[in-house]
Amino acid sequence: MDTASVLAVCRVHQLLEDAGSVGVTAIDKRPVDGPVRVHKLGLRGDIQASRIHHGGEDQALYAYSQADADYWAGELGRELPPGIFGENLRIAGIDATSAVIGERWKIGLDVEVEVTSPRTPCATFQRRMGEPEWARRFADAGKVGTYLRVVHTGTIRAGDHIHRIFVPTHGVTIGKWFSDPTLDDMEALRDADADGEIRLQPEYHEEFERLRRRLGE
Repeated sequence: MDTASVLAVCRVHQLLEDAGSVGVTAIDKRPVDGPVRVHKLGLRGDIQASRIHHGGEDQALYAYSQADADYWAGELGRELPPGIFGENLRIAGIDATSAVIGERWKIGLDVEVEVTSPRTPCATFQRRMGEPEWARRFADAGKVGTYLRVVHTGTIRAGDHIHRIFVPTHGVTIGKWFSDPTLDDMEALRDADADGEIRLQPEYHEEFERLRRRLGE
């Protein structure tokens, strides 16, 4: 049985000025005390400054594992508190990057979420971290965490248990698709989507075309 749990629930603390096209960023997430309502578009009181690249129902929540945060703390030589990666959920006992695309988690008493897609590091994230070549380093390490779709709304808080309640048979993980996607992976995801085992967000079909062109087929 899983012994995974939510270490912290994080939402935007304040909007920060940013050099990107929007001019502000909501990446400054910090832990909140007590229960937080979870809607289809994410945590109550949380926002995304740009929903072109972030947010929406397919990216309602972003989860990052404490083990990966510990890795980066060692690499960077500093503490990396919950929320520093822009995550909504800092979790332990479950590897977000190793989650199978489409698997579902029960969090607390009533929230159910579905693993959707990897986080792609951007320039805003690099500015937030203040580390040279951060976007490249983050991508190269492959410890990217996962976005989540909210299947059943409810309330969550730090300390809630996380249970895997469904794992698709296709076997393609968030980390595999981000770091080393193959045509076999593509076909497995496509078949699982067509069979109704999972529901891929539309961007995957664009990625399939890019992958096919890149691999020469």
